Amino acid sequence: MLWSDPSDEPSQELRDAQAMLRRAGLVLAFAAIVVALVAVLGLL
Repeated sequence: MLWSDPSDEPSQELRDAQAMLRRAGLVLAFAAIVVALVAVLGLL
């Protein structure tokens, strides 16, 4: 982090990483729901 960088705004790389992690979390949550539904329907 350079001394000239504004301290109150995250860098573009950090924002991109946060967006990617957010998307990955949503995909994983959706996949977990689908797997749970398949498991429940498969057990009935």
